[in-house]
Amino acid sequence: MRRPHPSDLVGLTWRKSSRSGSNSNCVEIGSLSTAVAVRDSKDPDGPCLIVDRPDWLAFIDAVKHREFDLSW
Repeated sequence: MRRPHPSDLVGLTWRKSSRSGSNSNCVEIGSLSTAVAVRDSKDPDGPCLIVDRPDWLAFIDAVKHREFDLSW
C-alpha cells in the first residue's frame, strides 16, 4: 500500500458493494490505472488507502476462498 497523493483521487468514481444493503459498515472502492483506492463509505472526505492492483486482486481471491474466516 502507498499513501495516496490528492491528485490520484481527482475525478475518481467511487462504488459500494451491491451486497452492502442498508448496513452502514461499508467500504467503497475507486479504480485507478494501476491501483485501487479504498475508503470508509461513512467518511468520504476522510483518509483512504491505495492498494496496487495485483495485491488487491490477491486479497479479493483470498476472501472468495474464505481464507479470512474465523473459527470460533
